[in-house]
Amino acid sequence: MAETHVLFVEDDDVIREATQLALERDGYAVTAVGDGLAGLEAFRADQPDIALLDVMVPGLDGVSLCRRIRDASTVPVIMLSARADSIDVVLGLEAGADDYVTKPFDGAVLVARIRAVLRRFGHASGQGMGGAYGPNGGHGGAHGGQGGYGDGGQDRPPGGGEVLRFGELEVDTEGMEVRTAGRLVSLTPTEMRLLLEFSSAPGTVLSRDRLLERVWDYGWGGDTRVVDVHVQRLRGKIGQDRIETVRGFGYKLRG
Repeated sequence: MAETHVLFVEDDDVIREATQLALERDGYAVTAVGDGLAGLEAFRADQPDIALLDVMVPGLDGVSLCRRIRDASTVPVIMLSARADSIDVVLGLEAGADDYVTKPFDGAVLVARIRAVLRRFGHASGQGMGGAYGPNGGHGGAHGGQGGYGDGGQDRPPGGGEVLRFGELEVDTEGMEVRTAGRLVSLTPTEMRLLLEFSSAPGTVLSRDRLLERVWDYGWGGDTRVVDVHVQRLRGKIGQDRIETVRGFGYKLRG
């Protein structure tokens, strides 16, 4: 099994070196750099399986770096932020990050978050995920393996491989393609998992906690802003009115 390659961008030397050592002890191959421009260069030179980006780094800040990465790839991104209530958290998620971890962080928590993200992206068996779902080439892996959902367990997409239709929205749960009015829509793997969760229960209100557990693989509580921002991103791609907010309860997909 190939090592999982982590790109780690952090300007604090102590945090960068200590985290790199901890990740390497856990079996990860780590490329660690101290500024955003070096991070972009490292990403382009050898696309990693996952990127950990500190928000406040010199040269090119983490949010801008996330946007540049997302323009080229759907590789999973975790933002690192020093303040849980910072607007930087939301900006990072809006830029395309899949999750975030607040500093200072416990090494075990960071590893758990990395594993959870990689499971969602189909890396549990060393599989890469380089292409988006949709018009950019399906769901092939960055390192030659098949990305997306695995052969069994919780990674199997809801819907049993059928094409689900909701007005002009079509969700092919086997081909992993989404269309609106016949036009292919490109989704990141997290957005695809979120849409599959909604489409498996159209008209049913899904709470943020349920979505955190089912989509983000959180066996514990998480920040519901992750859900809210991803729902907004998904709405922007499939139609603002397709997912309805039910105040005080959650969201539901209009049938």
